[in-house]
Formats: sequence, structure tokens, C-alpha cells
Amino acid sequence: MQGAVGTIIIQLLRFALYLALQVFVVSRLAPDGLFGLGWCFLYLGFLLFLPINTPIVLQLVLGFLMGISLDIFFDTGGVHAVASVLVAYLRPWVLRLLTPRDGYDAADSVNIHRMGWQWFMVYTVLLLGIHNAAFFFVELGGLRSIGLTLGKIIVSTLFTGIVLLIIQLVFFSTRRSSR
Repeated sequence: MQGAVGTIIIQLLRFALYLALQVFVVSRLAPDGLFGLGWCFLYLGFLLFLPINTPIVLQLVLGFLMGISLDIFFDTGGVHAVASVLVAYLRPWVLRLLTPRDGYDAADSVNIHRMGWQWFMVYTVLLLGIHNAAFFFVELGGLRSIGLTLGKIIVSTLFTGIVLLIIQLVFFSTRRSSR
């Protein structure tokens, strides 16, 4: 029971940290994005790096809470919530698609050091691409300006992917936890 409470507290702190970094740091450093074409959606790191065994209902709730929190801060009318819930919904499918031959360990979380570069890159680029496609097409309200929108999707996926890769390399442990 004590381990579960500790895990919940850690996840709540991670939620607050990713939200605060997105709102107070990332949005201030690049308010117009990268050359007006790509934006860093750092907050997705919270959803992508959740423990693998997180129940889907909890992932959906967390995705909605993260997205709606950003929509409140940035007055974006639910665009972040839609894209975040979609990522939270599809994450278990992507994890199943990428399951290693021996399966996942019950205590595993998404970690480049444990899963490897290839697994991490496919997982990250796939989910970031889905998020960015949903985000930009919902924001646009249709399929107008498809060339510019595809450019935004690609540049934002690469920009966010590189930032999340740096976070993984710098802040995530290279060894397994002994739980």
C-alpha cells in the first residue's frame, strides 16, 4: 500500500512539473514556435513516460486533465485535450504493437536505456506524430492548407522528439529500479 501511495505522489509531482515547464518555460522561450513552424509539446513527456502497466482509464483521465489544463492556460478551446486523450487512448495499442519478444517487466516504464534506441524512437515518433496531426487538424478545423499543416506536424514531431530524447538521456536512470 505504501508503494502505491508513493507512486501516486511521484506521478502527481511529474504531472505538475511537466505542466509547469510547458506553461512557464517552453511557451516563454519559443512563443512563436521554431521558425513559426514547429512547437515543442513537452507536456507529452508526462503521458509518454508513464509506467507501462498504467490502466487505460487512468491514462485517459490524466490525458484529459493535462490537455484541459493547457487549454485553460492558453485559451485553446479543447485542442490540447482532444490530442492528449487520443494519445492516451492509443498508447496501450502502440505499446502492444512494440512489445518485445519477452514482454514487458511489470515495473517497466518507457526508458530509452532499457528499451533501446530503435524501440524508443518508433514509440515516440509514432505517438508524437499522432498527437501533432490531431492537434493541428483540429486547430485548423479541417484539411485546408494541408502542406503547411503537414510541415507543422513534421517539424513539431522532430522538435518535441529531440527535447524528449534529451530528457530521457539526462534524467532517466540507466539501470533498473530494485522494486
